[in-house]
Amino acid sequence: MITIALAKGRLMEQAIDILEAAGVDCRQLKEPSRKLFFFTPDRQIRMILVKPNDVPTYVEYGIADMGIVGKDTLLEEERLLYEMLDLKFGRCKLVVAGFPEKRDVWITHSHTRVATKYPNIARNYFLHKGKSVEIIKLNGSVELGPLTGLSDVIVDIVESGRTLKENGLVILEEICSVSARLVVNRVSLKMKNREIKALIDDIQRVVEERENGKVN
Repeated sequence: MITIALAKGRLMEQAIDILEAAGVDCRQLKEPSRKLFFFTPDRQIRMILVKPNDVPTYVEYGIADMGIVGKDTLLEEERLLYEMLDLKFGRCKLVVAGFPEKRDVWITHSHTRVATKYPNIARNYFLHKGKSVEIIKLNGSVELGPLTGLSDVIVDIVESGRTLKENGLVILEEICSVSARLVVNRVSLKMKNREIKALIDDIQRVVEERENGKVN
């Protein structure tokens, strides 16, 4: 049996869609339920639903052989696993954002406060730039950081930019592009190589066909 950890939330629907296109029966996942474990009819694949931040943990510890999760979560969690495929959906950007009038001056401040849900990413980014900052971890709407004076800037993911615009904020710097990724446990890739490799090949075929416009 192969166990796949799926991130609940914004990536869930597209993750199910791509698994189905690769031949995985996901009918149970589409039924109204509070269950967290789901099996394909032949019970060759088990799927578990977890919070996005927990996907890398379940995969690293081998509870799940594979997982689908955003690159932003992988960068933040820094877990020991194999990143096998860019699934090309859930695309967005990790950015530094703040008020437009700070576009050219925020980084020159002697003390910069950064509000973010991604403290590790933010810390590593500014360390690489040689900039010492104070990281303020938030779990809710990080846009409130600059609006309330809690922080000078924020580090967050941006898809359309609408939330930033409606709150008077702009992108000051782009950190990197992110999208959904397929990750695999290191031991599982050795112990279940044939089964996992076959599924990865099927998923890769779907991704490539969609990128080439062959599949809607």
